Amino acid sequence: MAHVGVFLLSSLFAASRVRARVWNNTGVGAIAFEEAWSVPELIHQADFTVPPVNQTLAELEANLLDVHDQRLAHMDATGIDFMVLSCASPCVQGITDPTNASTTAISLNDELARQISNNTQRFGAFAALAMHDPAVAAAELRRTVTQLGFLGALINDYQQAGDASNETFIFYDQPEFDVFWETVVDLDVPVYLHPRVNPPPVSTLLFDHAKFLIGPAQEFASTLSTHILGLCTNGVFDRFPNLTIISGHLGERIPSDLVRIDDQLARQVVAGMPMQKNVTFYFQNNILETTSGNFATDLVKFHASQIGLARILYSVDYPYVTMEEGAAWLDDEVPTFLDNEQALALKRGRAIEVLKLNK
Repeated sequence: MAHVGVFLLSSLFAASRVRARVWNNTGVGAIAFEEAWSVPELIHQADFTVPPVNQTLAELEANLLDVHDQRLAHMDATGIDFMVLSCASPCVQGITDPTNASTTAISLNDELARQISNNTQRFGAFAALAMHDPAVAAAELRRTVTQLGFLGALINDYQQAGDASNETFIFYDQPEFDVFWETVVDLDVPVYLHPRVNPPPVSTLLFDHAKFLIGPAQEFASTLSTHILGLCTNGVFDRFPNLTIISGHLGERIPSDLVRIDDQLARQVVAGMPMQKNVTFYFQNNILETTSGNFATDLVKFHASQIGLARILYSVDYPYVTMEEGAAWLDDEVPTFLDNEQALALKRGRAIEVLKLNK
């Protein structure tokens, strides 16, 4: 039955591509797009996640599995017009076997399409992709965008590969991934790079001395920022100047340190580094950041001075962060440093452009 629903959704999307997407455009509501969703088969991946204050792990997992009940009620209560859902970390990036990962990604994308099919005015989707084979990932991205109406992809940092005796991590900054990035540019959709927890023995070696730093406090930003900087230094944005990447949590701290990063990387040119511009340029032209889980007013101001306010978009990081926390920041803090036009651009205007909701 699920396959029938996906087929009908594909048919409806194909028929509607000649006209603009219909979505809940109130003109004032927010758009959020680092918002996690899961399925029972993967919900165990959340077992070691620390839920928001005053929530239990069971409540967090229930919120991950839900689409149309408490999630939609919170959206209505906090003024979110439209939400893009994506598979909770690490999703298929935590599946080492390439066949299993690819099959799981297809199943997840079909299931997410089915779950939002009765309310696409409020919900969109980013594809889950197995990244062992860049051509396979490119094909699945193309299928989800052209047949299911997905708005891009969300990838949870590096792809685990190999087996227990020889596990490896696959990063997407090498030339063999050009076929994937070429497809992203051809489809003209963004790819959201989201952090993940490192598996043992990496997590053990790095954080056994201070386990409280595992996850959002330190591990997420330190690991994913390295991957993002790898895309820069290995010339991905030079080969694909129209590529759009999105990074959450205010850019995983990179825009806070651009002066030092640019200065130090300039010294690597003589060592053969292929990067043609600097990291500041890529954040001003290729990499967007969102406020997901990081509603830091002073930091938003500083980042706006470094990369431009137009490079910063609103998101929540639900259900790891409550929608109410994000709404309170928009209502109480944002008006203290942005005028109405700037505030609308932050919470919805730029997202409409990036996600092409009106096309």
